[in-house]
Amino acid sequence: MSYSVLIVEDDPMVSMINEQYVLKGADFTIAGTCRNGNEAIEFLKSNTTDLILLDVYMPLMDGINTLKKIREMKISSEVIMITAANDTTTIENTMHLGVLDYLIKPFAYERFNVALEKFKIKHQLLKGSSVLDQHSLDSLITANFQKEKKELNINLPKGIQRTTLNRIKIFFDQNQNWQSVDMISEELGISVVTARNYLNYLVTQKIILEDINYSTGGRPSMLYKKRNI
Repeated sequence: MSYSVLIVEDDPMVSMINEQYVLKGADFTIAGTCRNGNEAIEFLKSNTTDLILLDVYMPLMDGINTLKKIREMKISSEVIMITAANDTTTIENTMHLGVLDYLIKPFAYERFNVALEKFKIKHQLLKGSSVLDQHSLDSLITANFQKEKKELNINLPKGIQRTTLNRIKIFFDQNQNWQSVDMISEELGISVVTARNYLNYLVTQKIILEDINYSTGGRPSMLYKKRNI
């Protein structure tokens, strides 16, 4: 079964990354992309979609008002909020409007995929039967919890923080060419030593590749690039 996804995001680069993340899953297709809430509402008036990836801060109509409008229109699509907003008021407002999941930028593909898997579990259980017994309902809640817990509690080596790790992964998602330690350090605002530590970890995890650059005219330097899976 294939699920259609509408991406609502005003930043073209973020929209492109979200689209790439969605298409990594064989069960998902892109229904469309919109740059703001007004475009999304117009799209939904004549199109249906299973899932909406919705940013909060957008011009013309922000994500919260867009979500309110979607609910007023009785549109049954599941919604995952994707935003840089992490204040409790914003999160509480969107949760009250029936958001399936909430992803705070920057996030890595692994966490994004947890949200998609949560959607699939809920959709399969709710659509598979007109009546849910207690066991099925418990399975839905437990499965969602276990997926989130597994993602958040993966053991990381000493000195590796998940937030920084996610920032580096996203950097490589956005920059497909070979990168030096100095470039990464400057772009992310971390020390060269810290950058090298994280890069070595990602190499051991087979997430990025490393190579030696002999063309510097001096001491050879290491270059890094995301591994194409």
